[in-house]
Amino acid sequence: MLSKKLTTVSVAALVATAMTMPTQAREHIEIVGSSTVFPFATVVAETFGKKTGLPTPKIESTGSGGGMKLFCKGNGIETPDITNASRRIKDKEVEKCHANGVTDITEVLVGFDGIAIANSRIGANFNAMTRKSLYLGLAAKVPASATGQTWNEEQMIDNPFTHWNQVDSNLPNVAIKVLGPPPTSGTRDALQELAVEGGCKKFPHMKAMKKTNNKQYKSLCRTIREDGPYVEMGENDNLIISKLVNDKNTLGVFGYSFLDQNADKVKGADVDGSAITFDNIADGSYPVSRPLYFYVKNSHRGKVKGMNEFISEFVDEDTFGEEGYLVDKGLIPTPEAKRAKFASDAKNATNLKL
Repeated sequence: MLSKKLTTVSVAALVATAMTMPTQAREHIEIVGSSTVFPFATVVAETFGKKTGLPTPKIESTGSGGGMKLFCKGNGIETPDITNASRRIKDKEVEKCHANGVTDITEVLVGFDGIAIANSRIGANFNAMTRKSLYLGLAAKVPASATGQTWNEEQMIDNPFTHWNQVDSNLPNVAIKVLGPPPTSGTRDALQELAVEGGCKKFPHMKAMKKTNNKQYKSLCRTIREDGPYVEMGENDNLIISKLVNDKNTLGVFGYSFLDQNADKVKGADVDGSAITFDNIADGSYPVSRPLYFYVKNSHRGKVKGMNEFISEFVDEDTFGEEGYLVDKGLIPTPEAKRAKFASDAKNATNLKL
């Protein structure tokens, strides 16, 4: 009887002790988010692992929007520590984070990237591409005037275009087929806002609508067609590259870094007369470019081994500076003063202020 009582007491004590123990730290850093930032983060993770001997961070390509959803679920150790994004965090995402207790977030601007509109190196020449052409080729609805109708120029109709030369006679006579990212992707956001909306504003009545009915304007100027010419490929830029190689006149949408890494297989089209090059993205002359970020859940810095060391590695001048190893991978660095500011924020866990 005595032994049974001791056993019962011992088990109860163990349970009580377990319930009061803090959540155990993870042995590895977990990162989610943008497929565009993914290759940069992967190189940093591998370098960090070699330098420190700590486990290499696990990185999942979920898209910017998908990463934010996972990141903002809460502060539990089962949630990601860092999320990558190829656009800035949105107000509604900050609100979601705060609602779930994720209130201490550090924002780091990694650098810049251009959105490539690319096809096979042996395919047709698309260097006459413009933002207006991209809008007319990819938007769900277009002005009737774009089809030659003059009786009601401002009427919006379902996109009737099937070939690029119908959109612009300077473009090749090939079917409109574009392989691109899904709505959860920051690259998709950039395509819609910088390229498609950028072309939509070329029509005076659409530009005027932005002031009179901004909600309708955004809907008409950013909505991608769903009748076949635009094909969602998920968060897998490598898959897009492989498909472009096999279908020479199909266009693909992805970041400059993937274009740079696969320059032997694909070529990027000029947009509005500007080539997608390192210098043109850096000086802003290439019109379809965007910033790249990562966001840190500061409440995890003390729970997950190596977080501070990984973050310091990412914002080191030898990493994301003008001569850093990420530049060799296609990253366009931010100006020196901005780099110093974000490096300081990252190391000091400065809380995000929108």
